[in-house]
Amino acid sequence: MNLTVKPDYINNYKNGHPLISKESVVEWSKVTQEGTIINLVDSKKRFIVKGYYGIQNKGYGWVLSSSTDENIDTDYFIKKIKSALEYREDFFSDQTTTAFRVFNGEGDGIGGLTIDYFDGYYLLTWYSIGIYELKENILDALKQSVDYKGIYQKKRFDGKGKYLDDADDFVCGERAPEPLIVKENSVNFAIYLDDGAMVGVFLDQRDVRRTIRDKYAKGKTLLNTFSYTGAFSVFGALGGTTKTTSVDLAKRSLPKTQEQFRVNNIDAENQDIIVEDVFNYFKYAVRKKLSFDIVVLDPPSFARSKKHTFSASKDYVKLLKEAIQITSKNGVIVASTNSANFSMMTFRDFIKRAFKELNGKFKVEESFSLPKDFRVNPKFKEGDYLKVVFIRKLK
Repeated sequence: MNLTVKPDYINNYKNGHPLISKESVVEWSKVTQEGTIINLVDSKKRFIVKGYYGIQNKGYGWVLSSSTDENIDTDYFIKKIKSALEYREDFFSDQTTTAFRVFNGEGDGIGGLTIDYFDGYYLLTWYSIGIYELKENILDALKQSVDYKGIYQKKRFDGKGKYLDDADDFVCGERAPEPLIVKENSVNFAIYLDDGAMVGVFLDQRDVRRTIRDKYAKGKTLLNTFSYTGAFSVFGALGGTTKTTSVDLAKRSLPKTQEQFRVNNIDAENQDIIVEDVFNYFKYAVRKKLSFDIVVLDPPSFARSKKHTFSASKDYVKLLKEAIQITSKNGVIVASTNSANFSMMTFRDFIKRAFKELNGKFKVEESFSLPKDFRVNPKFKEGDYLKVVFIRKLK
């Protein structure tokens, strides 16, 4: 099916921009079925690029090919998957890390799809009905491209990318043990491939966790806010912290964090794990005059509790100010965001503003974006969403 692109957008697509936006196409009403392969053409019906129609929160589809003759079939997906595997060859041979991303959406040429590897098991995440409609070809391609113990899937296309919990996430092969123990830089993680939207660890923070363990943790106290299953706390403890404190509002964060300590032979009794709204905990810490040598801030882009709504783009400065007040002098704040709505430059401006409003001084020790396995398309900067800055509080 041919869809006409508005003149202002033609060069973007010719130059490799992968996201098909709603506003770039003249007649979306022509296409009704998600998963339809579409040719984008100019007003004279000249071919520009080929993609698929699939609505997700970012746009209306993704470009797949710049060739009019290329068929979007199993062979096409085999080529893309094999290229992605080749790019990550060194990960497969690293015995100290057995969990990483093997296919990162538009970074590997197919927007709306990610594939993660967990010690022989593969987990596909579908971000639109459109890409899910191409599932049979993609699964066939994966099976022909890798040796696998088992394959799982997550559907993230219920409304705004929410997880669709309609059935078993297991697809084929053998079922993974529960928990499945994987390694990251020689540290164990207990993960669950069939237990809701998340498996228990965010793979994009690998380099940040290692840096905390190897360079910052020894002899320090660490506060891990929005701690989820406590991954930063585990790396801190293994790096020699005197104590870690993990704070998260979710009730299951307590047993999940205890489990991560346990699989690494760390006595959870010697660590603090607190189920509490992070903003309430900040108030408590100020009242009790608590301070920490390392404070990890890794909030979701958007979160809502009974008393607070947090949006990274609106509220990160406030969050930083709360953290600065309970960070000891010469302590380090690890400020992180996965929000794609603003740049690293804007994020650094947030940091400047927070310190300025408190008459504080700081210096940036180092910063991180996505690791190598989270491959980014250079023509789609929004795909490089992760921003992490290690900030030394000077006063």
